[in-house]
Amino acid sequence: MTAASPAVPAGHGPFRRLASAVAALTGWRRLLLAGLLGVVAAAALPPVYAVPLLVPAFCGALWLLEGAAGGRQAAITGWAFGTGYFSAGLYWVGIAFLVDAERFGWAMPFAVGGLAAGLALFPALGFWLTHLAARRWGLTGIARLFAFAGAWLLGEGLRAWLLTGFPWNLLGTVWAFDPAPMQPAALGGVWLLSLITVLAAGAPAALTAASRRPRLQAAVALLLLALPLAGWGLGAWRLAEAPALGSDAVAGARLRLVQPSIPQALKWRADQRQAHLRLLAELSLSPGGAAPTVIVWPETAVPYLLAAEPRLRQELARLVPPGGYLITGAPRVDPANPEGEIWNSLHALDDSGAVVATYDKAHLVPFGEYTPLRSLLGLAKLTVGTRDFSAGPGPKTLELPGLPGFSPMICYEVIFPGAVKVPAPAPRWLLNLTNDAWFGDSSGPYQHFAAARLRAVEEGLPLVRAANNGISAVVDSYGRVVDQLSLNDRGIIDAELPVAAPQQTLYSYAGNLLYFAELLLTFCVIFVARRII
Repeated sequence: MTAASPAVPAGHGPFRRLASAVAALTGWRRLLLAGLLGVVAAAALPPVYAVPLLVPAFCGALWLLEGAAGGRQAAITGWAFGTGYFSAGLYWVGIAFLVDAERFGWAMPFAVGGLAAGLALFPALGFWLTHLAARRWGLTGIARLFAFAGAWLLGEGLRAWLLTGFPWNLLGTVWAFDPAPMQPAALGGVWLLSLITVLAAGAPAALTAASRRPRLQAAVALLLLALPLAGWGLGAWRLAEAPALGSDAVAGARLRLVQPSIPQALKWRADQRQAHLRLLAELSLSPGGAAPTVIVWPETAVPYLLAAEPRLRQELARLVPPGGYLITGAPRVDPANPEGEIWNSLHALDDSGAVVATYDKAHLVPFGEYTPLRSLLGLAKLTVGTRDFSAGPGPKTLELPGLPGFSPMICYEVIFPGAVKVPAPAPRWLLNLTNDAWFGDSSGPYQHFAAARLRAVEEGLPLVRAANNGISAVVDSYGRVVDQLSLNDRGIIDAELPVAAPQQTLYSYAGNLLYFAELLLTFCVIFVARRII
């Protein structure tokens, strides 16, 4: 059913007059405001965490959506909102193109703009679906708000899985400034946090809509606005029942994380590689706390094919604690076919220099580790070397004598909810090796770390994170930071390995089935609300 003219919010008063004025915008003014509202929403993301700005951003978006004359205008409005949101939230992607500016600097604006415009198709879909549902089923007020929240959540899920997926800056990440409001992720994942956030941020917009029961609508809107506070309270209660931070550790597992902070422009220079290894060795042997049993280096810390270099492994064995391990990132090839496939890998070396465990990165970064449609586009990848990396088989649990089993992840593999471990054998901690030096002193490393902490809360597992540059940290199973090195720091972290949460979290047990359950529940609430409010 198509309306003859766009709907506008009902009622009187300055708040409702503002809603009507926003809904009535057309043309470039409508698109400009939608884009600016997306930029405002992005200010809630790490590291700014201006969460209250989500209220005007999403209320304005809902008013624009209510005034859309048809599905096409609704979708374009959503695309403009998404373009603003992703441009402001992911501007730092362009910094990677300046590492080798002579070759790739020209592509920076196209990369940032193209990425934002492409990802904005998911909010565009959400706006279009909301408009369609509102017109077809006569949704207003609270019912329309739930339709919008469900459509936003659907878009986030599709963004996480389609075309290899890119679930960066899921809206629930805005709560990572404190462990307490992150705790609902243990129940429903970051998806639940995103759903709560959209409902709360858009709740005031429901007050401007006509309703058969305006008092009931106002009461429900206030309850929705208070949802984050309720989640925060639940989180505070959960943390009050948890062991004190740093009080419960795995016996005999003492970690040393090394963050060398090597600038990306120097990292792969042939004349600097030995110096980089010497720096890593010096940091590994520097005075600190109790003698470590495990030394952890970051992603591609070893700039050589470590598995194929026995002399290098023997040299590195001198750093390995007796009976312990050095865990490091390094590229890997098949020794029988060194010119064939190449992997971005993690190796564990024992004190004899033997490689006792290996993990190959499975979720590769497009244009960073491989070039999609290389023969058609004719583009080179940003990283050193002409060969594309190959993908490994996927998540696995590595088990080493003397250590609890752990799930390794390299770089942005840690941002994928429900995809950071295998069910059996179940890991007891998460290990993330990364290199955020590509992105300089920007928002990117903070956003990466926030997503990583959410995985710890979701799975109820401690997270150990070693970055070349970025944020290296030890995080407990409640998302609390035991110790960390900040962006641009050079140094070490000596820490014990925290234990896993005493009880398996609901999200760890059910995984992304809860995402679909949340979508279904939202759909059910829509049809209840449209009948009684």
